Amino acid sequence: MKTTSSSAVIDPKAVAQTTVYSILFTISFTHLLNDMLQSVIPAIYPLLKQNFHLSFTEIGLITFTFQLTASLLQPFVGHYTDKTPRPYSLAIGMGFTLTGLLSLSLASSFIAILVSVSLIGMGSSVFHPESSRVAHLASGGKKGLAQSIFQLGGNAGSAIGPLLAALIVVPHGQFYIIWFALAAILGIIVLVRVGTWYKGHLDWKMKSKSVAATVMHNALPKSRVITSLAILLVLIFSKYFYMASMSSYFTFYLIDKFHVSVQQSQIHLFIFLAAVAAGTLIGGPLGDRFGRKYIIWISILGAAPFTLLLPYANLFWCGVLSVIIGVIIASAFSAILVYATELVPGKVGMIAGLFFGFAFGMGGLGSAVLGKLADITSVGYVFKVCAFLPLIGIITGFLPNIEGKRSASGKV
Repeated sequence: MKTTSSSAVIDPKAVAQTTVYSILFTISFTHLLNDMLQSVIPAIYPLLKQNFHLSFTEIGLITFTFQLTASLLQPFVGHYTDKTPRPYSLAIGMGFTLTGLLSLSLASSFIAILVSVSLIGMGSSVFHPESSRVAHLASGGKKGLAQSIFQLGGNAGSAIGPLLAALIVVPHGQFYIIWFALAAILGIIVLVRVGTWYKGHLDWKMKSKSVAATVMHNALPKSRVITSLAILLVLIFSKYFYMASMSSYFTFYLIDKFHVSVQQSQIHLFIFLAAVAAGTLIGGPLGDRFGRKYIIWISILGAAPFTLLLPYANLFWCGVLSVIIGVIIASAFSAILVYATELVPGKVGMIAGLFFGFAFGMGGLGSAVLGKLADITSVGYVFKVCAFLPLIGIITGFLPNIEGKRSASGKV
């Protein structure tokens, strides 16, 4: 009876295990647009610093404001959409980013800059949890690969943004930020189409409740899960505090130490962020194949020798080391995020929101703290201090090997 019934309809389990690459690359493209637009903010710091006579502390506050609005809302958005998915909220989030860009291009005071970047942060807080869920739904079980494709778009956008800002905004002035609004409009159009697929997938899922049988469960006690999540968040702290030093202050470091031009420093930042994009693509599939815990360990702790060398290198080796650091340290996030979703099955939105939000929060806090430290000491001293952060990766050894502990609910 069951055999006859199953042969008459599409097998839901087979559909759930099909990787929808068209959606993965589309959501990755919108992630590229989203993060490209966000990366305009740190890319124009030298311009804003000069035009508004800002201190490093005020530069740090700009990043802190953006990251705070981008981080605090994400877990709540993710928790809400776990219970009540909103497919078209992705396009709405990009609308906030569009408004923030238009406002930033016209900002005439430090307060106006803070309001503008907070709107861009709000757009990010809506975009990331839901887009991460779309990647999860389209993964077909290849969750590490899906997250890497999704993250690749974001990191590529973060790399392209400073380069475009150096070519468009820095030579012509703040108002030229308005040209990036075209990318936000394109993002809204594409995300409406993604939302249509997302809505159709949800409708199909409601009619095929047996798909829930593919949800993975782990055999860990609740206290161990909470401890493991705490360890992962500490690792996120070490990664994103170091990333904050690079994304916000690497250009200032190069200008101060090697007397390069603003455009040349932006090219170096682009090279570093391109290496980050490459590392992101590598991390997820390696985690699928060899185990996420090992990739997390290598990607955090493995960057330490190179971060420790960076403050003492000449310009050429500084560029080489930045590429190595970018590739290694970037491979962590996809593995960390998928590892966390496997610790807490069925809560993709909440976990994605928590980890994306915490990452942005640590990036913002790091930028503010490091900006203050740079004002008190020097930018060079900041890089000497941050060089020790990847050593925190040694605590990865306390994470459980959940790949060997989880099982499909149908087998329990």
